[in-house]
Amino acid sequence: MGRVVARCIKALSFASNRNLGKVNGGFYLAPCARRVAEVRKMRIFLADDHRYVLELTRTLLEPTFDVVGAVEDGEALVETAGNLQPDIIITDISMPKLNGIEAADRLRESGSSSKIVFLTVHADPDFVQAALKTGALAYVSKSRISTDLLLAVGEALNGCTFVSPM
Repeated sequence: MGRVVARCIKALSFASNRNLGKVNGGFYLAPCARRVAEVRKMRIFLADDHRYVLELTRTLLEPTFDVVGAVEDGEALVETAGNLQPDIIITDISMPKLNGIEAADRLRESGSSSKIVFLTVHADPDFVQAALKTGALAYVSKSRISTDLLLAVGEALNGCTFVSPM
């Protein structure tokens, strides 16, 4: 998307320097304007039972992404994410009422197309397997949040799998 915007800016500069594309005293920019309008921040929804983790995660993500909400338990995750339909869901595994793996399964069963990233303290390979079995694309260790989370989200958006080194 960045290249499209750069091309549009170059085209605008070229047109304005040569008085090309003028309509009623303004520039006709429809093709570029349509492309630029399509650029939007990806919508991310968070679920973790620790508020400080939610705040840290939000802080890391918000310059680049639109964090559309956060909840502290698995049942609220299923209900709210089902209504919001975010592009990405970042969830913990150990949460009250319904764990993150069960919540991810329910979301998939309901037809959710949101990409799922697990952010957790669990380093056991059985947890990694169970998380990925739900259809999640990424598994990030909380101890590596500052180095791995943005990378994992980017990989998930591209349909690729990411697992933090354990």
